[in-house]
Amino acid sequence: VSTMNAKASSGGEEEASGMRNETLGEAKRRQVICVAYVIAALDLTFLFMQMGIMPYLAKSLGLDSVGFGYLQTIFGVLQLMGGYIFGRFADQFGARAALILSCASGSIFFLLMSLSTSIPLLFLSRLPAVFMHGMPGAQKVITDMTAPSQRAGALGKLGLCFGVGIIAGSAMGGVLSTKFGIYVPTYVGLVGSLINTLIAMVWIPLQTKPKSDYHMTEHSDLFSITEILHLMKFPGVIEVFIVKVFAGLPIGLFMIMFSIISMDFFGLEAVESGYLMSYFGVLQMVVQGLVVGKLASHCTEMTLLRLSVFIFAGVGLGMALMRTVWHYCIIAVPLVFAFSMLATITDSILTKAVPSSNTGAMLGICASVQPLTRTVGPTIGAVLYKQFGVSSFGYLQLMVNLGLFVYLLKSKIPLGEIKSQ
Repeated sequence: VSTMNAKASSGGEEEASGMRNETLGEAKRRQVICVAYVIAALDLTFLFMQMGIMPYLAKSLGLDSVGFGYLQTIFGVLQLMGGYIFGRFADQFGARAALILSCASGSIFFLLMSLSTSIPLLFLSRLPAVFMHGMPGAQKVITDMTAPSQRAGALGKLGLCFGVGIIAGSAMGGVLSTKFGIYVPTYVGLVGSLINTLIAMVWIPLQTKPKSDYHMTEHSDLFSITEILHLMKFPGVIEVFIVKVFAGLPIGLFMIMFSIISMDFFGLEAVESGYLMSYFGVLQMVVQGLVVGKLASHCTEMTLLRLSVFIFAGVGLGMALMRTVWHYCIIAVPLVFAFSMLATITDSILTKAVPSSNTGAMLGICASVQPLTRTVGPTIGAVLYKQFGVSSFGYLQLMVNLGLFVYLLKSKIPLGEIKSQ
């Protein structure tokens, strides 16, 4: 029976892929996917640009470090709340409508930020973040328009957009705010987000998924706990999702505390921290653009999942032993590889494991992992750093990922593709 189901599933996927080709044509599909990359790159550039100037804007308005922590937490909570709702919206109304919603929300976000002349207005400017999900929107387009065998490579190339965002956004934020004023990056973000909205309206087709899936989520609620639990019951979903959440959690805690660690532990100045972020951006671009796709075409996804978790464990050991920023620069290479591979492979596995009418919801759930870390991370990270030091992040990373690696070796996680339910 399982063999028959697998064959039926494979056949359904090939049929859906055929529908994609028939509806848009191969050249048109490639063009739309390239447009999705452009939208993601611009969106991330503006996001990192505002992240770079936010501490200075908050300080200029008289917000202390505790208040700034609350500001960051509110941003994380809003993104956490909106991730799944955004994904369900994409399933019901299409990836084009979802991207337009995300870019329009970004425009309102930057408009409110440009008008933030007081602390209450600055907090108010965070509200549109609930629907700012440019990366999941681009992932939704790519998921709808690629066959399963091409999906991991296509999703991996989004890492290039992430690298561009880190490098260009950080540089633009610093240059614009220094030379022209603290509010100028918000004006650029506003105009850029409006342009992104127009790009989505003009270049992304009304529907990107196969016609047979249009009706499946038409009358569903945008937020449903029952639907989330239903998705988690598909074979292999809960197991892979647990790995996705916990494998990168200790590193996520470390990155949240990195601004403090870079000053106190590494003794870096603000400019040097900027160079380090650019280094991370370049690594991200190289790994996601050149390595992930090639490995995905030669190895099974389960092999790559185990490999990323195993390397994460090694990264944990390196972090526990590191003493200088040069040690960290060396550790960053396997760290970025494992982080990128884990994110890409788990997204690919999870979108294949659920019906195509629910890929947006699943991507929304996946996108909620990072905001969840940002929400609970400052408290947990501060306790670990103050009580046990920097090495505690490494030891935690090592123990968690060794446990997950053993779990992946012993468990037989089914990775069936169920697209026609």
